[in-house]
Amino acid sequence: MASGIQEITYYENELNIRRVIEEQASLQNVDAALNICDLSSVERKYNLWVKYLPRITPYYAVKCNDDPMIVKVLAELGAGFDCASKNEVKLVLGLDVAPERIIFANPCRPVSHLEYAQQHRVANGTVDNEFEIYKLHKHYPQSNLIVRFKSEAKESQCPLGDKFGCDADADATALMLLAKALDLKVTGTSFHVGSGCSELEAYDRAIKKAKNIFKFGELLGYDMNFLDIGGGFPGSDDGKFQKIAEIVNTSVQRHFPDDRVQIIAEPGRFFVAAAYTLVCKIHAKREVRNEAGKLDTIMYYLNDGVYGSFNCILYDHQVVTPEHYLDESEAFPEFKSLIWGPSCDALDKISEDLRLPNLNRGDLIGFPNMGAYTVPIASPFNGFEVPRTLYFRAM
Repeated sequence: MASGIQEITYYENELNIRRVIEEQASLQNVDAALNICDLSSVERKYNLWVKYLPRITPYYAVKCNDDPMIVKVLAELGAGFDCASKNEVKLVLGLDVAPERIIFANPCRPVSHLEYAQQHRVANGTVDNEFEIYKLHKHYPQSNLIVRFKSEAKESQCPLGDKFGCDADADATALMLLAKALDLKVTGTSFHVGSGCSELEAYDRAIKKAKNIFKFGELLGYDMNFLDIGGGFPGSDDGKFQKIAEIVNTSVQRHFPDDRVQIIAEPGRFFVAAAYTLVCKIHAKREVRNEAGKLDTIMYYLNDGVYGSFNCILYDHQVVTPEHYLDESEAFPEFKSLIWGPSCDALDKISEDLRLPNLNRGDLIGFPNMGAYTVPIASPFNGFEVPRTLYFRAM
């Protein structure tokens, strides 16, 4: 069993964030922010996936949020896992996940990581260049090579094609020929349209390219039986997800009707973004006035920032949405506002051009949809603590 398994509080019907905050009497007296994690949200997302993409097995992208509680829930639900490093593989295997449920989806892996994968029989892994093929030939010749090609969306939060993926037409065939010459086994292909994809048609375009790569692999005598359609699925827009699912299902049925081909995807934010609400405390406040002395902007300084949970603003290009917890029955005037993180760095800006009530030091601000690319990247820069996490689950 992996370490880090924490206590869970159970709730009926729906998790009330405001009530959770009210029950945490010490929040205004502690320096660290608080993550409220709804594990049932992860379960609901898994059921949504199975409903709309029944043929595509989700392999959770551990890098998105490597909290052992999240990984444990998804393991129990039957998900597979997309791992990028030895430590991520170790985390997943520690939860009694079979190695066949893991894809080592980092095309450029250190030798020690390959050796660890070999020791634990994690055979499926991506590759996108000849140097890595030679590395695999030397250090893990029994692995299943999954050729990753580039097929990016025209619009996504985080494009990945500059770093990973070979040219589907010119390079993929050459890599398979090299693997054949070295007596290595190619079993399939993979792509990633980009994290947070907004051009939904990109999936169909990439699946068509994958079909051509399959055909060439079969001509070489390979048993091509594994297709990885990557990630890019939204975390808080289920309507958009359903549109993507419709496109993927149609394209898969057209190009890969044979059920013997195992098809997986690498959703990350889809499962965890909506599961987390981050609650921060205002520890300082400043009023900025214009030359006439009239109030222009109220600036708030929180106990978490871009070097902590809000690194998602820099790393993942997220736009965060603050929510205050004042009495909902009252109508408060709103003012132009700006929110800073706690560090001494002027880069530590969370959000600007907001309209918020006149809040006070000690008041709490919540940020929903904070589960993706936050927890694993947060650091105690400048000596400020990273948030603690409370876990909840429906009865």
